[in-house]
Amino acid sequence: MDKTIELVNNVKDIHSMPSVIVKALNVMKDPNSGMKELGDIVIFDPSLTVKFLALVNSAYYGFSQQISSVNIALSLLGMNKVKNIIITVAMKPMMSNQGDKEIWRHAIKVAAGCEHLAKMGSVTKADEIFIAGFMHDVGKLVLNANDPALYEKVNQEVAEGAYILDAEKKYFDSDHTKTGALIAKRWQLPVFLTNIIKYHHNPKLSSMPAICNIVYNVDMMVRDDFKPDLLDKEFILGLGLEETEVYELRDTILQKANIMIAELQ
Repeated sequence: MDKTIELVNNVKDIHSMPSVIVKALNVMKDPNSGMKELGDIVIFDPSLTVKFLALVNSAYYGFSQQISSVNIALSLLGMNKVKNIIITVAMKPMMSNQGDKEIWRHAIKVAAGCEHLAKMGSVTKADEIFIAGFMHDVGKLVLNANDPALYEKVNQEVAEGAYILDAEKKYFDSDHTKTGALIAKRWQLPVFLTNIIKYHHNPKLSSMPAICNIVYNVDMMVRDDFKPDLLDKEFILGLGLEETEVYELRDTILQKANIMIAELQ
């Protein structure tokens, strides 16, 4: 029996997306809203302002001058990158509160990697796929919140070589792709995000396999137990890389991601 709906219904504290994210997404969808409205979200949240400016001034974005004004940062970054920072900062407490900060750190690594690979391959807009990478494992929050001890057993089996979806199915009668897709629908996230959350372990089943394949490959690439044979060889060759160059690419992605993680700790 599939318990996806039951598992999502059990977790009351993540039924609502953080209000700051809702506001940011609504601004992006509203043709009558613009940079001012997005900037107001940052300016009227002091903790968000501090994290926002710290990240803007980090080596991740590489601006030559020190930026002390939110408005200047907005004009330099553009709306999509501002939205990315807002969502990344606002989701951290939710991820950390579920008892596993590694979920958040991994999300940053995949997001940074997706952005980097999108720029290399010109498959899709880097700004869009950053959030796809960041949100891909949101279903793990649901499973972990239902029973942290049981989810630790999943992690242990995965560390011993089990396939994560099989291990989750064994203990929860569902998996993080199913719970993630359902919570994404309830949060009314864009359809492309819901699709990637659902199919990031099986990109060929996705209606947007190219984007989904980026998320899948970066997800595999940034893991601590990196196994090159799990990567899609055609995808790597499509980036113009030899298989031996994957390690260098992985190092570049992790260096970029660790800058962001350090600034947002």
